[in-house]
Order: sequence, then C-alpha cells, then structure tokens
Amino acid sequence: MTVPAATYAAKGPAGDRYKWTALTNTTAAVFMSALDGSIVLIALPAIFRGVHLDPLAPGNIAYLLWMIMGYRLVQAVLVVTVGRLGDMFGRVRIYNSGFAVFTFASILLSFDPFDGGHGAMWLIGWRVLQAVGGSMLMANSAAILTDAFPKEQRGFALGINQVAGLGGMFIGLVAGGLLSAWDWRAVFWVNVPVGVFFTVWAYCTLRESGQRGGGRIDWWGNITFAVGLSAVLIAVTFGLQPYGGHTMGWTNPLVLGMVGGGLALLVAFVAIENRVAAPMIQPSLFRLRAFTFGNLAGLGISIGRGGMQFVLIIWLQGIWLPLHGYDYSATPLWAGIFMLPLTAGFLAAGPVSGYLSDRIGSRGLATGGALLFGASFLGLMLLPIDFSYWVFAVLIALNGIASGMFASPNSSSIMGSVPAHLRGVASGMRATFQNSGTAVSIGVFFSLMIAGLAGSLPHSLTSGLQQQGVPAQVAAQVGSLPPVSSLFAAQLGVNPVRHLLQPSGVLARLTTAQQQALTGREFFPNLISGPFHSGLIVVFAFGAVLALLAAIASILRGTNSAPAAEGPTTPAGTSTTAPAAPAPAPALPTGDALADMQRRKDSGD
Repeated sequence: MTVPAATYAAKGPAGDRYKWTALTNTTAAVFMSALDGSIVLIALPAIFRGVHLDPLAPGNIAYLLWMIMGYRLVQAVLVVTVGRLGDMFGRVRIYNSGFAVFTFASILLSFDPFDGGHGAMWLIGWRVLQAVGGSMLMANSAAILTDAFPKEQRGFALGINQVAGLGGMFIGLVAGGLLSAWDWRAVFWVNVPVGVFFTVWAYCTLRESGQRGGGRIDWWGNITFAVGLSAVLIAVTFGLQPYGGHTMGWTNPLVLGMVGGGLALLVAFVAIENRVAAPMIQPSLFRLRAFTFGNLAGLGISIGRGGMQFVLIIWLQGIWLPLHGYDYSATPLWAGIFMLPLTAGFLAAGPVSGYLSDRIGSRGLATGGALLFGASFLGLMLLPIDFSYWVFAVLIALNGIASGMFASPNSSSIMGSVPAHLRGVASGMRATFQNSGTAVSIGVFFSLMIAGLAGSLPHSLTSGLQQQGVPAQVAAQVGSLPPVSSLFAAQLGVNPVRHLLQPSGVLARLTTAQQQALTGREFFPNLISGPFHSGLIVVFAFGAVLALLAAIASILRGTNSAPAAEGPTTPAGTSTTAPAAPAPAPALPTGDALADMQRRKDSGD
C-alpha cells in the first residue's frame, strides 16, 4: 500500500525543521560508514600488534586483505537489496535498523577475546556485520534526503551528504593514526557513543515522507547478484596473493573460476531482472540517460579515487616520509596528516558544487570535475619520487576539489532523474557502483603496482643486502619476498629489512655501520624508489584514462536533472495536494515510459 508523502510531511516551518533534521542525521550516518571504511587502514599496524599477528608472514596477507576488502565487499553486494527493501517497507525503517546494527557491531569489535588468526577472524566477522549496517544507512540516506528536500535544494542536500562520505574516508586516515596510538580498540570505540546517540535520535525524529509500497522479494535476483558480485570481489583478494612461482594469483585456477563463475551469475541476474514481476532492481531505469551515464561516470571516478588513496598512502609511508627523517612507526599517522589537502578539497568543493548544481545544472559541473580529476593524475605522474611537498599538496588538493565538483552534481542528477517511488532502489544502485568501484580499484591498482615492482625489486633488494655484508643465501631469501609483502610493509609502517633480518641473527654479525645502514630510514626507500616510480606512472596514467572516460559519460547524461514522475512540491518538500486516503502503489513505469519521460524533459530544458 502506498503511503502518500503528504500524510507524513509537514508544511511550513515544521517541514523546514524536518528536512534539516533528516540532513543532519543522514550526514552523520554516511560519515560514520565511510570513516569505518578507511580508519582501519592506518590502524592496521596497531591492530596486528594487538592480536599478536605478524603482518608480513605469507599466510597472514589474506587477513590483512580481508580487513580492508571485507567491509567494501559487503557494502557493494548489499546496498541494492536494502535499497529495494526500503522502497517496499519504508526507507526510514530500514535506515534506523541499520544504525542499530552498525552500533552493535562496533561494540563487539572492541572486545576481541582471541589472539593470532582467531583474533583476526573475529574482527573480520564483526566488520562484515558492521558493513551490513553501513549498507542499510548508505542505501537509504540519499533517498530520505530526496524525499525530504524540494527539487531546488536537493543538490545542496545531496552534496553535503556526499562530502560527508568522502570526507569521512580521508578523515578516517588521521583518526585511525591518532586513536591507534592510544589503543587499537579505540578505532571501534569511537563509533559507540556517536552511534547510540544518532540511533536514538533517528528513531525519535525521522519519519516516512515518501512513497512506498509492498511487493515480493526477488529471491533469484538477490541470490545471483550477491553470489556473482561476491565471487568476483573475493577473486580480487586471491589474485593479489602469490601463487606457485608467480608474484600474483591471477593464473590461479580458483581465481579464474571465481571470476568466470561470478560474471556468469551477473549475466544471469540481468536476464532474471528483465523477466520477473517484482525485480530486485529496475532494469528500465537504465533507459534514463542521466541515471545510466551518471552511474557509469561515478564508477570510473570511484575506481580512480579508491586506487589513488592506497597508492598515495604507500608512497608517503614507504618512501617519502622515511627519506625525510620520519620513523617508520610514525609514518602512518603523518601520512594521514600530509594527505589533509585532499580532504580539504573535498570539504570545500562538495557543498558549493551541490549548491551550484541546483541553479546551473549538473552536467557541466560533473564533467568539469572529471576532467580536473584526470589532470591531477597527469600532474602526479610528473612528480619525482622525492617530491617537494607543496607541489604534492597542490595536486592532491586539486584532486579533492575535482572529486567534490563531480560527486554532488552527479548524485543529484542520478537521484533526480528517477521516479519518486524508486528512489530507494536507485540510491542502492548508485551506491553499488561506487562501492564496487572502490573494491575493484584495490585489485586493479595493486596489480599494476605489483607488476611494476616484480621486474626489478627482487634483484635490487638482493644485491643491496649483499653490498652491506648480508650472506648471499639470506639476501636471496629476503629478495624473494613477494612484492605484495613489500607494498603492505610500506602501508603498515614496517621496515621490512629489520623485520626480516632480525630473527635470523644476521644483523648481530654485521658491523655497526652496516646495521645502521640496513635498518635506517633510507635503505629500503632507496631500493624501492625506482621500481615504485615505474609502477606509479602506469597507475596514474590508468587513472587519467578512467577520468577521461568518466567525463565522456558525464557529457552523455543529457541536460535533464528534474525528478521523473513527481508532482509539484512546496518549499517544505511536500505534495501540494494530498489524497483523502492512501492510494494504491503506482504501477512501475516500463522502460519505454521512462525513456519517453526522459525525451520530453530533455526537449523542455
């Protein structure tokens, strides 16, 4: 049964108060969810020490990858499903439940009773539940805002929400360093008081102000989508790990089988969605140019942004900061601090671009943001490994501004192009593109970087150790360390040379000068600089190409940004007329009907 917006939404000042309440609560939710996606990145060294797990042991690389990837994978898989549930049973109801689940999982994460691998599995398992709650928040927050705000303010509201998410992603890097320096559990404790407060506030203040209706769960669609996408993303984690005599696992039959099987299930999912009566998603939405090309552009930018985040952390922690006198144990925190210009760019550009998109349209701003995003990658390609910080700061600030310019107008264009009763599933689909891009970016960028390191790093490391008096057999053993281990050593703020030579007793048999050279701040960064720079050029070139493709997709979205199948609204975002009694749920528009809506709106712009 449809619940008319006018039944719940208030007019005048009360309605104005409600929309700002909705914005505040959903912004806090998106910020927390994004914060927890990145806060663990910086806190991983303290977490691994806290559960007494050797981060460079070959078998433990999988734990590290899953601590990073598990959260992203679950969010990518679930956001469409919980968005559809929001359309069926109420967006606020699903959203409120998500806040409670997220907070409950945060409490359990901070009470890990195990050590070693069991301790890591406890954290990974509850991170998965935390991601379930985060998915429920992310999938429905944009839909709640789109319901609460009138068309002329929608871009600004969605811009604030988007900047909160993107800002949380990078603020998490600094927060992780600060909190883990006190206690690794604090990175999870920080969510508890905030989560409890906003959960209670959400239950007390948020209300259903949009259309919703009943329906059936598309079980076959949900199963094929969840299993298919999970198989592809799980294969990414195995593909980054050594296999046999190879530096990566992309030739592993298990990886190839999971990728092939996952893609086959996703193809089956598309076929199912075009045939069932109550599909999990609305395939007809892809007939809308703004929806389709906006999501494709968002996917390209998401892949580039996610990969760049990891590469910059490794560049700073593993090479630049040690070369500039920072101790390895302090590099995670300082890497987050030195990346603050990126966060500042997000925070400055996002709300402004959302405000402007309400007045001048979305296409120009989003396209310009994508082009500037690509230009910042080209600038980073030209930097030497030991760069001047102010040039680096300007380039990453431009990258942040570009992301802010793109994100708010793009989200406003996508959400404003769909019928009102499909905003929950549309929000989930948009979030799936974004989260899938972030998860895939780890595999793509790391694979490119590992391939660049694999050619010369083993020889450089072996010969460098022998020049400092390390026996040939031990040097060869250390040189055969998989490149992925060297990358994660840099990300974890670990000096791999000291870490690997100390247990063998080799260091104690060397001269004081040799010991100081091998365990100092410059030995490993100098060895890795050449191979790493070669990988950087490939990675940043790939990012620039992605940005160009995103700009092309953004142009192709058309000029329409008005909401489809939506009547006039008052400034409070309520319907100007209200039926005397709840009306039946509107029939879902067909693909041809949606396409016809798009053509009529485009011709009127």
